[in-house]
Amino acid sequence: MKKIAFIILIFTLGFQSLIHAQNDIRFGFQVSPNLTWINSNDNTINRDGSNIGLKLGVMGEYYFAERYAFTGGLGFAFGQGGNLVHETGGNFFSKSKLNNPNLNEGGPMPLPDDVNLGYKIQYIEIPVGLKMRTDEIGYFRYFAEIPIFNLSFRAQSRGSILGGQIDETDLDINKDVTPINLGWGLGGGVEYSITSNAVLIGGLYYHNSFIDMTDNDATKATFVDGGDDPVDPSDDNFDVVREDSKVKMGSITLRIGVLF
Repeated sequence: MKKIAFIILIFTLGFQSLIHAQNDIRFGFQVSPNLTWINSNDNTINRDGSNIGLKLGVMGEYYFAERYAFTGGLGFAFGQGGNLVHETGGNFFSKSKLNNPNLNEGGPMPLPDDVNLGYKIQYIEIPVGLKMRTDEIGYFRYFAEIPIFNLSFRAQSRGSILGGQIDETDLDINKDVTPINLGWGLGGGVEYSITSNAVLIGGLYYHNSFIDMTDNDATKATFVDGGDDPVDPSDDNFDVVREDSKVKMGSITLRIGVLF
């Protein structure tokens, strides 16, 4: 992370020297903590906890009018995701190599009922949006940024499995997370002038993804007779079906940054 922060700093300083004469362009960087969670459209898959993550990146604004700007940037998002509990067991993380060799053998139900799957993903993000701000009031300006569209590229994905006798952490689950995602968001906040050419930024942002972030090659067990007892992989009272739920991620970000 230190190397990434250093690259962003050098990138910011280099662009600042190129655009300092342009009054309609501002450039800066952000260091923003955020809270993320994931939800499924399957009512047998339930959210269980959230992740605390961090966003680092460079920001740019092009003012086509005094109080209106197009925004963009390049960022790195760390620790994004959350946890899901699957009421019905199955073969999840089906493309990943797990630490327990028995789980890699696959089969209809290597993971039990009520298994908890954790996701912790790093993304490279390219956001674009529209910003509106007030006139300066003392040293302050207030702003809203809406809409914001965010294109994300998966960089690294780590997972965990907790359920029954299974306790797996720090798994490489890259192959079970979609490589590209797209989301939308909105936010607002305040700018505080610290010099004639620099402002501090503070804002609160909400984002939600459009695209299913999980692989759909997984399978799960279902009862053949529609019973209510837990699925037992040792008998024949269950069938195997494709696990085709849609999992999407939401987040709230506290943006902290500087613009020049």
